[in-house]
Amino acid sequence: MDEDGFKTYLTERKSSEEIISEAIKLMRQFELFLQTNYNESISIDNATGEDAEKFVKKLIDEGENSLENLVTIARYGYFSRNERLYVSMLELVDGSDVGEVLFQKIGEALGESKRDLLFIDTEIPPLGTPSKDKPKFTKNIMERMETELDTTTCQKILSEVAHGIPKDHYKKEREKFIEAGSLDEYLKRKRKQNISTLEKHREEGTLFFNQEITDEVLEYVMSRPDVLTGERRGDVIYHTKIPFLAHKYLKEKDPQMKRYYACHCAWVRETILQDDMDISPNFCYCSGGFTKQPWEVAFGQNLEVRMVKSVLQGDTECAFELPIPDEFLEESGE
Repeated sequence: MDEDGFKTYLTERKSSEEIISEAIKLMRQFELFLQTNYNESISIDNATGEDAEKFVKKLIDEGENSLENLVTIARYGYFSRNERLYVSMLELVDGSDVGEVLFQKIGEALGESKRDLLFIDTEIPPLGTPSKDKPKFTKNIMERMETELDTTTCQKILSEVAHGIPKDHYKKEREKFIEAGSLDEYLKRKRKQNISTLEKHREEGTLFFNQEITDEVLEYVMSRPDVLTGERRGDVIYHTKIPFLAHKYLKEKDPQMKRYYACHCAWVRETILQDDMDISPNFCYCSGGFTKQPWEVAFGQNLEVRMVKSVLQGDTECAFELPIPDEFLEESGE
């Protein structure tokens, strides 16, 4: 473990002495855990994702599985260029609050009594739970929701989850939209910026969130205006999700594996490879809500979202439609 290097890295990030001290303490615990239980010569510099999951399980058992601790491990992976460690921790953290936020949104929509009945004898997986252990919860809560609620209500509640990200997170989208002067110009600029971001990751060999950007991935996104940015098609924005692992997705021939590499959602992804567990595609309205939120901020109003394609219903990609508000259709001459 490179303690001095990690301290310098955290100092450059403007971390306080207290935060740095706690981070070093945690990483020492991680390395000691691995050396004590698995291999005396192992270092967290070459720890695997499986190693990280074992340590996080210990943190869960001890009540130390805070977001700060998991992010610290991810940061060490990034600092030490241990991509396996970094990506595995991102996957444990990304969307980890969906269960808690869904619990909250159901309460807001239906009241606490109805919510508590839906969640009776159901434990929300704790932060740090591996993807393979989350679908059982998802299947259980979706079956209860679809039994007790109509389809429209289920979809609306799920579309409000949006990973619990506040709309203020996207406030710059409103500024960019106004500055662009029209929807079509906004889309043009947004797409240009997204392509530029991918090009930068490809040139520098860095990850775009969790994934490598190859020439093939860049060409794919450039050939599909609907992917990543979204494309105006008549009176809707048509948005196709960039595959979770696009470089593997593009090479894959097997339809089942292609669906697996397309799926971003840790709460359902593993079921794609299982024949004995199906989860309702309506759960993908959670992803739809995540997709529509920046557009709601840009337009300055709430929007509906319609799921068009989902890997949970057999498609090889996930896509959503967002109806464009009337005033912006008129502006574009529709």
